[in-house]
This record gives sequence, structure tokens and C-alpha cells, in this order.
Amino acid sequence: MNLRRRLLGWRCGAGLLLLAVVAWAAIHQLTQPLWDEPEIVLKMGGTYDDLRRSSSAPFSPEIRGHVWFGIPKVDAKLRFVDPQFGFTTPAARFFTVDFDDNVIFGIRMSPQIEPLLIDDALKVVLDLQDQWREKGWVAKGLQNNPTIVDTPEWRAYLRKGILAGITYWQADEKYQVMLVVGRFEDYRNPTEERYLITLALAKPWTPFDEVEDMYDEPRHFPAPQPK
Repeated sequence: MNLRRRLLGWRCGAGLLLLAVVAWAAIHQLTQPLWDEPEIVLKMGGTYDDLRRSSSAPFSPEIRGHVWFGIPKVDAKLRFVDPQFGFTTPAARFFTVDFDDNVIFGIRMSPQIEPLLIDDALKVVLDLQDQWREKGWVAKGLQNNPTIVDTPEWRAYLRKGILAGITYWQADEKYQVMLVVGRFEDYRNPTEERYLITLALAKPWTPFDEVEDMYDEPRHFPAPQPK
């Protein structure tokens, strides 16, 4: 009798476990399309509520009445919304959105999940520059910070690890972006050359048209100039 009760109890427990697994699988199947490509969708001057409504990635709680920054709760790509100047990035692990009260005024992120090999890092950088160029962004500060290209000279410059490659782009008087790629010591891959990309986006903060000719002293480690 005891054995029979145990068998019955085991079957009930197994049945409940199977039901739970099936239910979890069904829920996962229904929600998975939403999470294949988690993204943060935002526009400059938009609100926290707009971001939460438009994005498929969960976001940190709002802090009203302060200048603050929020972060996605999962790795997420950026879809920057603008009728002319919009662009997208690969998924990012470091990703912050700056708010003044609940209004978006800036973005700082690293459009990658982990430090990248130089081939992969340059692929990300060149894709972003191509998007900006095609959408009408204009490279700025070229005298000291030329656009980054995949050449032996640029690879050698970045491998030194002394200075990072920096490029600035501007969209009329609406936005300015700074893109940086530099060598990074990755403790998980100590024998490999890894690189970190940083992207900062806000309203224009450097008046290049006014200051570009003020600094004409040569750098000790100048970035490769276009041929």
C-alpha cells in the first residue's frame, strides 16, 4: 500500500513537473520573438515614457526631478529615431541614457557585448560611419581627428595602445556624436588584441567651425590622415 501511494505521488509530481515545463515552453515560445533583438528606441528630447513604450528591452526605474541616467536591464541595441538622421547600433552591454527630469538629452554606450578583435571592432566603426554618411551627418574636426578607415596605417596606430582613434560627426545643428575605438586589456583574453568602442551622442557641444583652426600644433602621435 505504501509503495502504491509513493508511486501515485511520484506520478502526480512528475505530471505537475511536466505540466510546468510545457507551460514554460509555451510562454517562452510566445514571448521569444519580442526578445530576439532587444532594443532601446529613443529620440533626443523624447521622454522616459516614450522610451519605455517604444522599446522591447526593459529599462531601469524613472527618477523624476533630477538630472540622472538610466540603463537597460538586458543587452540591447540602440535605434535612434530621427526622420533624417536616425541610425542603429549592435547590441550593447554598457548603455546609459541621460535624462533631465524625464527628458532625454544624451546617450553614452559601447556598441558591443564584449571587447572585440580588431577586425570586428573596425567592422562596427565603419558601419556606423557609413550610416551617418548616408544619412547626411558630416565628419568634423578632421584636422586632428580624421574619420577611421580600415588600412594598415590605422591598424598599426590602434595597436600601439597609446592613443585611441576618435572621430566626430554632426547632424546639422541637431546632434553631435563622438566615436572612440581603442585597445583594451581584456583579462579574459590576455593573449589577444581586444578593442573597446565608445559612442557619445547629444546636442552639439564642440563648435568645430570656431575652434578647429585654433589648435595647429602637431601631435606626437598623429592619427593617420587620408591619402
